[in-house]
Amino acid sequence: MRPNAVIRKEGMEALIAALGYVDAERFITLISSEPFDYTGWRERYLYQDVSIRELSKKAADYSKTLDL
Repeated sequence: MRPNAVIRKEGMEALIAALGYVDAERFITLISSEPFDYTGWRERYLYQDVSIRELSKKAADYSKTLDL
């Protein structure tokens, strides 16, 4: 398992790469200030046709490709 600090750092880098500095900060503010149902969001937008088990398998397979 990777340390929280590494995940935070990589997450911020990914947000900045995708959105730029200003919109990455706006995204964090939006997420922090609004109630957010991740499970509902995932079911609606992320891998709509993939079960939790399959998503878990995909994540496990992906983690094996990382140099940790």
